[in-house]
Amino acid sequence: MTVRYVTHVRRTGAVALMVATLTLSVAACGGDDGSGAQNKAPSNSSASHKQEKPPNSGGETVPQTSEVLVTVKGDSGIEMVINTAKRDSGGFLTVNGQFKNTGSGIYTTPIQWSGQESAVAATGRSLAGMTLVDSQAKKRYYVLRDTDNRPLTTSGYEPSIEAGKTLTFFAQFPAPDQSTNQVDLQFPGFANATIEIS
Repeated sequence: MTVRYVTHVRRTGAVALMVATLTLSVAACGGDDGSGAQNKAPSNSSASHKQEKPPNSGGETVPQTSEVLVTVKGDSGIEMVINTAKRDSGGFLTVNGQFKNTGSGIYTTPIQWSGQESAVAATGRSLAGMTLVDSQAKKRYYVLRDTDNRPLTTSGYEPSIEAGKTLTFFAQFPAPDQSTNQVDLQFPGFANATIEIS
């Protein structure tokens, strides 16, 4: 073998080694991008799932209006529509619904909606007058309060609902026993509304 031939073989081997190294590097980078995309996909899917899933705690104010459990008519064209009544694992039951003014004039919300308790009334307009009755267990449930005695329900709404307008609401209660699937919702100005718990 000549020195020139040996040098040529070494150069060819070095080039082949560099090509193999570059190929592996590119493949590795491509693999990272692919796995990165796979890692991102579930988080995006998870994020969209979280956006679609309504919370069932005190902060929920927009009900799923596609579902209607019961509609109860009140005075002067006001209707109370209950959309959902969901029990959660934390021991709470959240009721979501709407007050619809189907009349031709402005409906003034009664002060009785805020309930009789002076401590709660001091926090402003609310739906603290709403109660649930479990006839089977012979129990009545009131809207929950936070540590400042504010009711865990829609509050601070306008004192009137214009004709054709809607006020969406939520109210959170202690959850009845697991064996209870049905409760009566009582609210000033409306007849009892029997609702199914989901």
